[in-house]
Amino acid sequence: MGETLYLLEIVKGLGVTMGHLLRNIVRQENIPTIEYPEVRRVMPPRFRGLHRLMKRPDGSPRCVACFCCSTACPAVCITIVAGESPDPKVEKYPVRFDIDMLRCIFCGLCVEACPCDAIRMDTGWFTPPENTREKLIYTIDMLLEK
Repeated sequence: MGETLYLLEIVKGLGVTMGHLLRNIVRQENIPTIEYPEVRRVMPPRFRGLHRLMKRPDGSPRCVACFCCSTACPAVCITIVAGESPDPKVEKYPVRFDIDMLRCIFCGLCVEACPCDAIRMDTGWFTPPENTREKLIYTIDMLLEK
């Protein structure tokens, strides 16, 4: 008895799928698919894109390695290794600043937690597809060049 109800639900699901298929074959102008990358989707104003690190006017990273962003990150995707800065005005600087984009949930808490506006989420950038996991771990050099 239970198996016949299960098969009935499968047939209903296939019916919905076939209905969508036939409707899209007949009226192709209403298909919600876009032809990326030739046609780009208009992003909403609150869209959070890729992370980037801001620079000081002298070209050094604005980050002071305070660990506020990595502490606020719920996905634990930010890794910071601090070192002593040669500049006497700045106590620390990040020797290593990595963001694992595979773990990042794009919540924006790291941006809100940063006291010196060193990390931002650029609205014009998407996460590009990559063929290896290592390419999706963004280092300090990659984050500064954006």
